[in-house]
Amino acid sequence: MIYPENFEYKVGFDKIRQFICNHCLSALGKERVEEIGFSGDAAVIAGQLAQTDEFVHILQGDRPFPSDHFTDVRYALKRIRPEGTFLDEQELFDLKGSLQTIHDILRFFRTGETETTCPALTALAGTVPVFPQLIREIDAILDKYGKVKDQASAELMRIRREMTVTLGSISRNLQAILRSAQTEGFVDKDVAPTMRDGRLVIPVAPAFKRKIRGIVHDESASGKTVFIEPEAVVEANNRIRELENRERREIIHILTALTDMIRPLVPEILQSCTFLAEIDFIRAKALFAIQIHAIKPTLADRPLIDWSAAVHPLLYLSHRKQNKPVEPLDITLNDDGRLLIISGPNAGGKSVCLKTVGLLQYMLQCGLLIPLHERSSAGLFARIFIDIGDEQSIENDLSTYSSHLTHMKFFVRNGHERTLLLVDEFGSGTEPLIGGAIAEALLERFHRNRCFGVITTHYQNLKQYAGRTDGVVNGAMLYDRHHMQPLFKLSIGNPGSSFAIEIARKIGLPEDVIAEAAGKVGADYIGMDKFLQDIVRDKRYWENKRQNIRRQEKQLEDLTARYEQDLAALNSRQKEIMTTAKVQAEQILAEANTRIEHTIREIKEAQADKERTKSARKTLDAFKTAVLAPGEDDERTLRKMHKLRERQEGKKRLPPQPPSAPAPASGQEAPAVGDAVRLKGQLPVGLILEINNKQAVISFGMIKSTVKIDRLEKVSRELLKKETRQHTFISHRTADEMYEKTLTFKQEIDVRGMRGDEALQAVTYFIDDAIRIDARRVRILHGTGTGILRQLIRDYLHSVPGVKQYQDEHVQFGGAGITVVELE
Repeated sequence: MIYPENFEYKVGFDKIRQFICNHCLSALGKERVEEIGFSGDAAVIAGQLAQTDEFVHILQGDRPFPSDHFTDVRYALKRIRPEGTFLDEQELFDLKGSLQTIHDILRFFRTGETETTCPALTALAGTVPVFPQLIREIDAILDKYGKVKDQASAELMRIRREMTVTLGSISRNLQAILRSAQTEGFVDKDVAPTMRDGRLVIPVAPAFKRKIRGIVHDESASGKTVFIEPEAVVEANNRIRELENRERREIIHILTALTDMIRPLVPEILQSCTFLAEIDFIRAKALFAIQIHAIKPTLADRPLIDWSAAVHPLLYLSHRKQNKPVEPLDITLNDDGRLLIISGPNAGGKSVCLKTVGLLQYMLQCGLLIPLHERSSAGLFARIFIDIGDEQSIENDLSTYSSHLTHMKFFVRNGHERTLLLVDEFGSGTEPLIGGAIAEALLERFHRNRCFGVITTHYQNLKQYAGRTDGVVNGAMLYDRHHMQPLFKLSIGNPGSSFAIEIARKIGLPEDVIAEAAGKVGADYIGMDKFLQDIVRDKRYWENKRQNIRRQEKQLEDLTARYEQDLAALNSRQKEIMTTAKVQAEQILAEANTRIEHTIREIKEAQADKERTKSARKTLDAFKTAVLAPGEDDERTLRKMHKLRERQEGKKRLPPQPPSAPAPASGQEAPAVGDAVRLKGQLPVGLILEINNKQAVISFGMIKSTVKIDRLEKVSRELLKKETRQHTFISHRTADEMYEKTLTFKQEIDVRGMRGDEALQAVTYFIDDAIRIDARRVRILHGTGTGILRQLIRDYLHSVPGVKQYQDEHVQFGGAGITVVELE
C-alpha cells in the first residue's frame, strides 16, 4: 500500500520510469515499464531482482545477447482472426524477425553455461513455444528485404518472367523512338525515358509534342516539358498493367494461404510475444542498473533497512553530468531503532536523505536493483507513507498545516509494524510550541504502533524524546562550522544543530541583531546548541582517528605478512643451502677416502721406492690443498649462510647490553690504530682510525669522533663484532620505520576546532615526525578566532630546538590563521 496517490511523483520515481523506458527496444517493453507497481510479496520481489541481476551479468559478459528484432506484432495477429484476412509483406517480415529473435533467446538461455549461471531467466524461458517450421515457411516466401520471392509460386514466377520480357520490349522500342526524335531535334540529347502513372514515357518540349504520335500523360510544373507515351508501346504498357494486377492478386493468394497457416497458432505466438516483452523489460532494467551502479542487496522478508553507501540515483545521474561527487548515505532502521529523527541545518541534506530512503525502498519493492554497497541488507514493508512538500489546496480549502495534519490522520489510522513512514519537517507550519507538542504526541503514537520511519525536524522536544525513548534514535546532518557549508553526511546517534546563529552570521546579519536573538532564547538554549555542535565535532574527530587507526593496522598487517613471507623464503633457502652443503661434504669425504686408499696401495706396491712414495704423497697433498682452498661456489655459499644468520638474529629481540668491562690495568699497553676501544664507563664500542698526539679518531658505526686517548679503554674484537651486528639491525629497523613515515607524512596539520591540549598534543607529534623525516617546511592550520590556540602553538614551537623559525602564512594563503614552520 502506497500513500498518497502521487507518491511516485514525490519521491521521483516517475523520472526513474522514464529512464527505464528509454532503454526499451519496443512498445512491448515500454508497456511493461508502465505496469511497474509496488509489491510486498517477498517471493515475487526476489524473483524480479534475480532476473535483473542475472541480466546485468549477461550484458557485462562476453557472449552477445540476441536483440535484433523486438517488434510488436500483436495488433497484426489480432487483425487476422477473421477468415479471409491476411498479413501483408511488412507484417509477415516483422513476425518472422520476432519469432527468430525469440528462438535465438531461448537457445541462448538453454545452453549449458547460461542455464547454470542464470537459473531465474532460464526458468522464465522454460515453457515459451518456438516456431521453427513457421520461420522456414516465411523464409521460403519472403526475401531478406521482406518482399515476396519469385519462387513463392509457379504462377508468380511465370507472371514476373512475362513482365520482364514485356518491359524489355518496351524499353527497346522507346530507345529507338527516342534516338529518332533526338536525330530530328525534337528531343534533347541527354533525355532518357521515365515513368508516369506506372507507364514508360518520353519527355518532350511542348513545341514538338505533335511530332511524336502518342498519348500525353502529364506535363511538368513549369509547363516546359510534356510526357508522351508513343502509340507503338501503348499496348505493351497496357499489358504491363494487366500483369501487375495479376501479380498483386497472386501475392495476396500466397499471403492468404500462409496467414491461414498462422491463424491457428496466434494464441501461442502471442504467448511468445509476452515473453519477448518481458525480456525487453528486464533488459531495460538491467541497463538502468548498470547506469546507476545498482546491485541486488541481501533481502530479508521483514521490515529492515541496513544500507551502506546508498546513493540517490537521480542525484547521481545529475551530478555525473557536472563531474560532481555524490555523498553516500549510511542508514540503519531495525527493531532496536525503528524511528530515526534527523535534525540539522537547512539545505543540509535532510530532505534528500528522506527522499533517498523512500525512492530506493520503493524501487526495491518494484523489482529494481538499487545503488548500495554489497554488504548492505534490505527488508520489505507492506506500506510506505510519505508527507513531504507543500500541498495546500484552494479548491479543497486546505492550508499547508491542514494538509500535513490530514496526512498524519491517515498515518495514525493505517500505520502498523510493517509500515515505513517518511515525514519531512515534522510539526512545522503552525505555532512552534503547539506544533511541537502535536508532533511529539504523533511520534509517541507511531512508536506505540511499532512503525518504522525517517522523520526530519528542527524541534528540540522531538530530539529530546528520541534521546530518552528506546526504539527512537537521533541522527544529524553534519555541517562544517569552519567553512560554513553542509557536508551532506548523516551521523546516527546524536541530534544535530540547526546552526541558525552561524548561518545568520555567515549571511551577514548585523551582529547586534544576532546577539539580541541569542539573548531572547537564553544562554541555556545557546549552550545546548553548542553542546550538540561539540558532540558532532568530537564524533567526527574520533571517527577520523578510528579510520586512521584502521588504515595503520592494515598497513601493519601488510608489512607483517610481507616480512613473514620473506622469513619463510629465507628459511627455505637456508635449508636448501644446508642440504647442498651436506651433499658436497659427503662427496668430498668419499673422494678423500678413495684417494687415501689409492695412495696407500701405491706405497705398498712401490715397496719403499722413495721416488714413487714421494710422488704419491705429493698427489695426496695437492688434493688436500684443493679441498681446503675455497672456490667461488664455496665463498658464495659462505656469504649466503652469513647473511642468513645475521637476518635471523635481527628478527630476534635485541640481547641485553653487556656490563662495562673493567678498566685496563695501569701496566696495560696504550691503544693503537685498528684497536677496538670504548669510552671509559660507556657501552658503545668503536674502532681507532688514526692517532694524532694525544687525540684519537674513532669510528662508532657511521659516526666519527675525536677523543683523548686517556679516556679510552681497549676491548676484544669479538665485542666490536657483536656491537656492529646490533648497530646494523637497529639501523635496518629504523630505516624501515622512517621509510613508512616518509610515505605517509603530510606537510600540514589542521587543528581547527580542537581544544588547546588536544591541539598541542597533535602539533607535538606532528613536529616530531617532521624533524625525524628531515622535512624543511610545514604548515599548521589553527584558525584566527581569539588567538589563544595560535599563541599556545607558537609558545611550544619556541621551545623546540629543531625549529629554525616560524611566521604567519602569506595573506593570500590564510594569513594569521596559518603558521608556517621552517625546520633546521
